[in-house]
Amino acid sequence: MVCTDSGGGNAAYPFCQNTAPNSWLSLTGGAIGQGGPCATGAALACPDRPVLALLGDGGAAYTIQCLWTQAREQQNVTTVIFANNSYNILNVEYARLGVENPGDIANSLFDIGNPEIDWVDLAKGFGVPGAKAQSADDFCTLLEKSYATPGPFLIQAGS
Repeated sequence: MVCTDSGGGNAAYPFCQNTAPNSWLSLTGGAIGQGGPCATGAALACPDRPVLALLGDGGAAYTIQCLWTQAREQQNVTTVIFANNSYNILNVEYARLGVENPGDIANSLFDIGNPEIDWVDLAKGFGVPGAKAQSADDFCTLLEKSYATPGPFLIQAGS
């Protein structure tokens, strides 16, 4: 099963739109932060199926505590956080409104890289092992590892 958030999941749409029913759980509105809790619920509902959560770092920051439940319940959830240190979805919304340059103050509010979030360390604090993917090869290796090992796992892609 694949659960997506606005930041991490938009690119997955072409690959997931024809999946079996109830195999792709995605955002239907404009909010962020639902991907992680959605993955936790999916793993609870279908413990026999591995779950892949594709999250942007901005949305993940809203609801990261879902990792604790995944650790407690030993859910087979692989969480991928695409860390670009930005609430990039807000830039997308500005573009949709025709705003070309929101200004320095607005841009600074979209930056979540100061201080930079170490998602692997944060996951460890919730009881979830993880690692940073420094390349596409690293990412593939970590994804394979996560599916071969029972329980939750976090992959930080980027930053």
